[in-house]
Amino acid sequence: MNEIKLIDGYIFNSNPTEDALLFDALLILNPELPGQIMWQKKTHAIVQQYGRRKIRAEIEAVHQQLFSTTEHQSFRQRILSLFSKK
Repeated sequence: MNEIKLIDGYIFNSNPTEDALLFDALLILNPELPGQIMWQKKTHAIVQQYGRRKIRAEIEAVHQQLFSTTEHQSFRQRILSLFSKK
């Protein structure tokens, strides 16, 4: 089985029992494996952070388009009226 897939299964606790047992044995036999696990966790964190930043940028672009252009003025007024104090 692919080592990356095994490591992912270990990180996310999704390996089937037999693969989990195999991975436990690999952890004992391969002293480099804990380092590989650490780097794979860091890679997942970076990818997740990148995805969040990209979504935030897309949301900000939509916000700028809706709240800056004159063609969306009526929409902007309706949204702002929802949050205005009455």
